[in-house]
Amino acid sequence: MIHKIRNIFFAVLTLIALVMVTAAIVNGQKQTTRNAHVAPVQQPLYSEYRGVRIGMTASEVRAKLGEPMQKADDGDFYAFSEKETAQVAYDVAHIVKTISVDYIGGVGAPDYKAVVGADVDVKPDGAIYKVVRYDALGLWVYYNRTAGDAPIVTITLQRSLDHQ
Repeated sequence: MIHKIRNIFFAVLTLIALVMVTAAIVNGQKQTTRNAHVAPVQQPLYSEYRGVRIGMTASEVRAKLGEPMQKADDGDFYAFSEKETAQVAYDVAHIVKTISVDYIGGVGAPDYKAVVGADVDVKPDGAIYKVVRYDALGLWVYYNRTAGDAPIVTITLQRSLDHQ
């Protein structure tokens, strides 16, 4: 009788183990299928200025852009011409958190389509404003063109606040 109970107990344990292994395999297949359908992280159209990117050190920026017109621990100001200026802001570790470029009169500015894409509402006076957020990358890109005959185009790359 004890032998019979032991065999039944062993059979039940074997059945439970088989069910658990089968469930684990099925769950693993579902997870693999789910991961196969995850969309790739969207990459920004505009991600650097003159080779400078978010996350670079201040010394790397200065090696790329040269000595700034104004230099500080929290940021640098560059004037490349009367029509093009740039500001680079650093966090407390001297890592780039913001790059902002102004093109006076729009001279030299990249087309908005190359910065924030073609889906932009251009106002009748020519003004444009659009922000594109790349949450998975922890950054956003901003394009602004003022109205008028001599517009100022401002392009800003910034690390998101939740990635500071």
